[in-house]
Amino acid sequence: MIEIKDYRGHIRNHAALCRELGLPAGMSRREREERIIVSAYEKWGRDMADHLYGMFAFALYDTEADKLFCLRDHFGTKPFYYYQTEDGRLLYGTNISRIIGQDGFKKELNADMLQIYMTLTYVAGEDTFFKGVKKLMPGHWLEFSGGRLTLGRYWTPTFKPDNDKSLEDWADEIHETVKLMMQEVKDADETAESFLSGGVDSSYVFAMSDAEMSDSCGYEEERFDESPLARKTAELLGRKNSTALITPEQYFSIVPYVMKNMEQPLGDASAIVFSIGCIETAKHTKLCYSGEGADEFFGGYNMYRNAERYGDNLKTFYVGNTNIMKEEEKQQLLKHYDPEVLPINLVKSIYEETEGLDPLTKMSDVDIQIWLEGDIYLNVDKMSEAAGLEIRMPLTDRRIFDIASRLPSKYKVTEEQNKIAFRTAAAKVLPEEIAFRKKLGFIVPIRIWLADERYNADVRAKLTADWAGEFFDLKAVDAIWQDYIGGNSDNWRKIWTIYTFLVWYEQYFLL
Repeated sequence: MIEIKDYRGHIRNHAALCRELGLPAGMSRREREERIIVSAYEKWGRDMADHLYGMFAFALYDTEADKLFCLRDHFGTKPFYYYQTEDGRLLYGTNISRIIGQDGFKKELNADMLQIYMTLTYVAGEDTFFKGVKKLMPGHWLEFSGGRLTLGRYWTPTFKPDNDKSLEDWADEIHETVKLMMQEVKDADETAESFLSGGVDSSYVFAMSDAEMSDSCGYEEERFDESPLARKTAELLGRKNSTALITPEQYFSIVPYVMKNMEQPLGDASAIVFSIGCIETAKHTKLCYSGEGADEFFGGYNMYRNAERYGDNLKTFYVGNTNIMKEEEKQQLLKHYDPEVLPINLVKSIYEETEGLDPLTKMSDVDIQIWLEGDIYLNVDKMSEAAGLEIRMPLTDRRIFDIASRLPSKYKVTEEQNKIAFRTAAAKVLPEEIAFRKKLGFIVPIRIWLADERYNADVRAKLTADWAGEFFDLKAVDAIWQDYIGGNSDNWRKIWTIYTFLVWYEQYFLL
């Protein structure tokens, strides 16, 4: 007998799977997906993920074989953690809190992760901030039987550029595949809304969906506020928009809630905004679309335009989308610095996998395997779960990635434009002014809010707390702070990264 011990996700190709596995129609979504998972394991075993499309992480227990089988989806949209106790038992689950509360767990800080965090601003790789707690990485399975733990990798991103198709051919393939995603992303009896910024990804998803309402965040500071662009997009599509106006007081007050529910510190300032957006959206829907994945798949970041200039030097420094602090600076800031704990070590195997490919492909693959899992998908999953909102990401799908993996870099990025083929596809349903709008990113006014004494009292308190001195040279931290409030606004990221770690640490080790 196969028992489901833990499951979170959404299986998109459920209709085809039910037919192939001989499952009846008319089941509730939960029953349907659980039946699919059990039947797929019985039929295909470890290879079951090859047949599943969607977002998932789960644990199955085979009572006859006395064996646990755990699986995480190809891109890591849903998290999964495990921990071996001193007496040989395995604690596991889709939330770290599920592990922490069990007998045999010893809560200890993994101090090495702080060194990685101060560069990346998120928890990358298989280790976590809790010593001994590991992530099951994307595209991996786990088996545990007779006290023995076995890990395996069932999927690796691979890239084989095809230069025989035109830009319009690629745009057509992208568009037809997005159509398919939107047909599968929800059941006929479900009603969804859609997150909407000023960018092409969320606009394309919204335009291709049947959602009538879009949800955005805005600020009083006009130069940071994309909500007018979102409202204009909704108006052009003949649909509605709901905008949550975020104040600095609201932003800073919710940071402890975010770090607690994230379970790991995350120094991405947009995570706080996203959390507020989830809370506000959950007041009028329980299902929402979001546009994650396209930037990494199709060359969406402005830094990708420099890929050719970096050339083979990439493997000496490029560790993903963020690189906040250099090693020399961390040596000055940290009380305990280990020269062997380097972020570049996390991506060496990725560069080996992409040997011989062009620089843009290498950068994209690092972000797909490291940044998406560690930052973007963690944020989406944890903040939506905390708010009671389910988020589905139509653009994160193996069938979308399959196109991106064959798409030549010349149709992804040029010196003038990014995401060329994707934008060309989006222009089939969006005005060109939206489809080809310059990428702004998920911007937050934190660089100016953080220096304002009306809002930063807790930041200043944490940076000067005696217990913070266990990790940091407080004089070195104060030097960065003084430089920041003295006018070097670029230092806000460093301050925020230190602060978010301290807030998280207080939540899990001091309170």
